[in-house]
Amino acid sequence: MEIRNERQLNPVADEVSAITAVVRPILLGTLYSLKADVVEEAGGREGVKLKMLPRLRRPGDGDTGICFEYAVHDAVRRGEPDVSERVYDALNHCKVRGNSVGSILFGAEKAGSQQLIDTAAEFLSDESVLLSGSRGRPVKLKKHLTSAAAAFRRKGVESGLPQSISGLWRADLFLGHSDTDSWVGTTVKINPSGLKGYPGLRIGVVPANQGGSDAIRKDDTRNLVVCPMPYDGSFVETFYLAWEVVTAFLEADAQVPKEVSLPRPAARTVARYLADRREFPVVDVVEALQALSQPELLQTHTSSAGLILSGGTSNVVQTASVLAPHPAIGAA
Repeated sequence: MEIRNERQLNPVADEVSAITAVVRPILLGTLYSLKADVVEEAGGREGVKLKMLPRLRRPGDGDTGICFEYAVHDAVRRGEPDVSERVYDALNHCKVRGNSVGSILFGAEKAGSQQLIDTAAEFLSDESVLLSGSRGRPVKLKKHLTSAAAAFRRKGVESGLPQSISGLWRADLFLGHSDTDSWVGTTVKINPSGLKGYPGLRIGVVPANQGGSDAIRKDDTRNLVVCPMPYDGSFVETFYLAWEVVTAFLEADAQVPKEVSLPRPAARTVARYLADRREFPVVDVVEALQALSQPELLQTHTSSAGLILSGGTSNVVQTASVLAPHPAIGAA
């Protein structure tokens, strides 16, 4: 038997810090959803200034979904407890064992233009395994990344992937445990009705219904473990507040919006953070805002234990322990 305890490393952030933390991945999602030719004309992604985002961006229906993917990925990396603990439980449902929850960002797509964000190779070893849920030995994830990337560009036509993971190119993230180097393909949908299962995908991340159940469950029709992100007073609510800040800021041509657009004082404070940095590249702004964001929250302490029967009762005896902090895996 394994005992798993969490120790909070830092206090839960105030509203300004919490919104700032989620604004960072939303800015990156917006940057990486820009068409490649437009970005090149602007000097490349590393050089796009924050004030240029509203001029280069064309709002589309998929924008919120892309930024939600980035926000989930970033929340796992930061050890956001409302997210990390749910991912840990979802991985348990998939029988993926380990202690250090991690996320690797794989791809993003917007309005017909596609940007593949391939950070996986940097964080995977030759022994990294993909647990597809099918019978047989797990496949080596790194070995199939090239095929998955090519299939992503061709929308799956002649993917070259084994049948058991033929839908892997539809993954948005790889969630797993860095200490056991075990990962699963994950689809992330801001609209739960758009959730679909494909071979090679094990987890589906969606927002919980506002005021409804956020229970992790197995969806046999999609062959996915559905992992709802908590809404009220939690991650999804903060995401939408941060999304409101970014969209209002961009609509105001990278200036502080009118009060009617952002009536909450905390939201206006974050918008001022952005306006003060409008002359700097987006990637530098995102890095600078890290100091003002929610810090890493959790440290995981696990111990193995045995059950000893004595006098008709059972006692738990701890036999070993290891300290494992949540890693920053797959930084966008």
